[in-house]
Amino acid sequence: MCNDCPSYESIKKWKDEHISRYQSNTHLLNQFHDTVMKKVFDLSIVRLKKGNPPSKYSWFITGSGGRFEQGLISDQDHGIVFEGTANETEEYFRAMGEELSYGLNIVGYPFCEGNVMSSNPLWCQSLEGWENQLLKWMKEESWESIRYLQIFYDARSVKGEERLVSRLKSFIHDFQKEHPALLKRFMENVMHLKKAIGPLGQILVEDKGVHEGSIDLKHAAFLPYVNAIRLLAIKEGIVETSTLDRMDRLMAKGYEMELMNYKSNFVALLDYRVSLFSQVKTYDDTHYLNIKNLSKVEKREIKQILKDGKKLHQYVQGMIEKGVS
Repeated sequence: MCNDCPSYESIKKWKDEHISRYQSNTHLLNQFHDTVMKKVFDLSIVRLKKGNPPSKYSWFITGSGGRFEQGLISDQDHGIVFEGTANETEEYFRAMGEELSYGLNIVGYPFCEGNVMSSNPLWCQSLEGWENQLLKWMKEESWESIRYLQIFYDARSVKGEERLVSRLKSFIHDFQKEHPALLKRFMENVMHLKKAIGPLGQILVEDKGVHEGSIDLKHAAFLPYVNAIRLLAIKEGIVETSTLDRMDRLMAKGYEMELMNYKSNFVALLDYRVSLFSQVKTYDDTHYLNIKNLSKVEKREIKQILKDGKKLHQYVQGMIEKGVS
């Protein structure tokens, strides 16, 4: 543990010195990321010099971190929900959000290009404010609103009261039960899949640029599984965030035959990404797999994973379009 890390720079140094110990196992790596981020959180409170938080709160992360699927390098995706609406309370948590984003960037988690960070007032709100915000997103017809809802549904509490995040997810689930058209809007938002298999059955790779000859694992492989399973989780009111945990809960709810093979595929995908870590230099590098480095057996496995990802996506799409309950 980083017991003597009086600055963000010292946390970064400790992180860089120890992260290689965990790069061969996705679960251990994500536990390590959690440890680092909790250290940043604790130091941010010290640096604020405003005392302990004035009310119950949850600092949550989302994106791949929320799903416990971070790679070696990961950008920021996080927010805050807090109880109480007093001006002083709001000012405290807004200052905390700005400090957290600043500290995480120094430690090695780059600012989120989409501004999904606690420093953004949109992602740092009271419980009442969050309920109003979620309701607004659920009622709006815009692509951006649905995207934000999906991002929020991957939220996982890292510090504070987990119940606050769970309550907001239940708020989404209760709304969609009364308004089933919301699921169709979710589906429409993730309809487009990056084409992964060519007309002759070949794996389609990047044909130019620094990743020429590589598969875009994020868009061609991961997202068909992540998006489809998230949709089923929303439909069934499952609050867990990990894609694998969601699959386990869904199989316990009667989806066992549909999801059994897809779970092993997703485990294999996580393992393939772990295998890339020795080649990782930038955030983008964590998403590309050069097929020249694969054996014939591995190429067949990747091809099947890509095909099955499309099948899973189509299965969920068909279920939602038919309004199956």
